[in-house]
Order: sequence, then C-alpha cells, then structure tokens
Amino acid sequence: MAATAAGVRTMEGARPGALPLPELLEGGEPVLLKGLVRDWSLVAAGRESSQAAIAHLLEHSNGRPLPYSWGPADTAGRPFYDDSYTRLNTEARRGTLEQVLGEIQAHLEDARPPTHYVASVPVDSVLPGLRARNDLDFTAHGVEAPPAIWIGNRTTASCHYDAPDNIACCAVGRRRFTLFPPEQIHNLYPGPLEPTPGGQAVSVVDFDAPDLARFPRFAQALAHARSVELDPGDALFIPSMWWHHVQGLSPFNVLVNYWWNSVPAWVPTPMHALHHALWAIRDRPEREKQAWCEVFEYYVFGPAERAGEHLPEEARGVLGPFDEAAARRMRAWLIARLNR
Repeated sequence: MAATAAGVRTMEGARPGALPLPELLEGGEPVLLKGLVRDWSLVAAGRESSQAAIAHLLEHSNGRPLPYSWGPADTAGRPFYDDSYTRLNTEARRGTLEQVLGEIQAHLEDARPPTHYVASVPVDSVLPGLRARNDLDFTAHGVEAPPAIWIGNRTTASCHYDAPDNIACCAVGRRRFTLFPPEQIHNLYPGPLEPTPGGQAVSVVDFDAPDLARFPRFAQALAHARSVELDPGDALFIPSMWWHHVQGLSPFNVLVNYWWNSVPAWVPTPMHALHHALWAIRDRPEREKQAWCEVFEYYVFGPAERAGEHLPEEARGVLGPFDEAAARRMRAWLIARLNR
C-alpha cells in the first residue's frame, strides 16, 4: 500500500526552540521535520534500548492511573471494531504507567503480543518533569500547545483526521504515516461517529489488506496518499483535517504530539456543528438540502465579512466578528433553544 503513495516534503534544520510554524501553516501540507527532537533525552534513551526508554519514562512517572486500551493477541495491534461495528475489539482499562510498561516489557519478544496502547495522555499529568529535556517551545510563538504522549507496542492508529494542527514527534521506535488530503474523506469509508477507537471517526479499510471489492473508492484515495517513515528524533507536521494512518513499526514505540488551533480559544470545535447538522439538515428533502448548501456557503464558507458587509456595523450582530463576550452570548442562545 505505502509503495503506491507519494512522499512527504522534508525540512532540515528546524529545532525545538525555533519552530517554523508560519511556514508550516502557510504551506498547508504535511512536512517531515527531520531530526527536530533528536536531542531529547527520551530519544537518546530509546536509541540505547527499549528497556532504557522504559526506565527513563519510569523515572518521571508520578504513579497516577491512566487510561489505556488492551486487546488480546488476535487484535494484531489494531484497536478497531468487532464485526458489528457497534463495539470495539479492545477493552478500556486503567492502570499505572509502571503496570502498563511492565506488561509491554513482558511481551517485547513476542511475535504477536497482546495490544497495549496509551493514547493521547497529557504529559504533565503523568510524567511531571519530562518536559524539562523533552519539549517544543510553542510559547515563543504565543501558542498554548501542551504535549500528549502515546505509548504502545507495535500498534496501528487507523486512518482518521483531527481538527487542530499537529506536530507529532517520534521519540522511541519507528513509525509509518500515510496521509490523505481532507477531500479524500469520500474515498476512505469512515466508520461510526460513535463509538470510535480514539475519539474520531476512522476509516474502516484495513490498510494492510484493503478489500477493494467492498471498498472500491479506496483505490482513488491511494492515488492521493503521502507516505513517510519517521526515525527516532524525527517529527511530522500534520495540517488540520488531513487524514493520517499511523503504524508503529518497532516492538516498543513512544510518540509525543502537540495539537494547537489557529483560532481563539472561545471558538468551539466544528464537530458540534456537524452533529447538529446531521440532526437538523441531513434527512430533509433534497431541494431543501441544496438550498441550505447555498445558505451555508453565504454565511459560513464564503468570505467572513460578506454576509454583513452591507449592514451598519451596529446592526451586524452574529454576522460581525466574534469575541469572547459574543461567544458566551451565542453559547447561551444555543443552549436555551436546544433545551426548549
């Protein structure tokens, strides 16, 4: 599958204290940041051995329980669905980092180990002090982007998208990313919006053995795919809404990622609007849906100032720019109407 995909542009010379954020955001495409975090202490420990990386993590653990996914060997490292698509093939568990890492370590030599997957846990909540020698300086750009950590054995995160922009740092082990631009959603066969293996809808295509008789449009998605393998110390910029399929290639893998939004904190996730639109618009007659497409194009997807530009500023209301106060008023307005 990866052999059919194009590569990802590589940027050399980026450093944790000098992130090229404006260039990355302006380009709007995935970029391999070669060696961005090569000097992290966790990367150095991982280069020594998996055991050294585990010991380095345990040095910083505060013993607080964390969530993780567990599955038997036949899940093959892929947290996914059962055949009904109504239940997941892994169990949601809680345990200390010491417990999870001990279980992973006990199966490092297994050809088909049980799946252990710690996904998107805030670093500061379970590993206080780790950031002192393992961090990117987003604050220099005025950006709030606390890191999250992903720990597991040879696991696969099925193809999905995230609303924020993302820099994913490969700290221990190697990972393969396969990426698709947002418009390929039509060819990736997304699964249910709930439940999901990791919070976002995922493609239900098995990338290791795609069933093109069942999912024929996936062949079109592959024509637009980008693929890249990350070595320890490399990082990948993943633009907002780009689909990405992530495969851990080593018996033990650790990734640290940073999500951030380019809009103020009072702007909520569009996922709320998507769920409301499914309820309010999707099942209307086709001619009504087409009319609503035009309404949304006019008010939402077109130029931000267009819908109110012919009105006096004091008359624009929600057609004008939002600030924190306007966001609070909109939230209260929506809650009041939804609760009727």
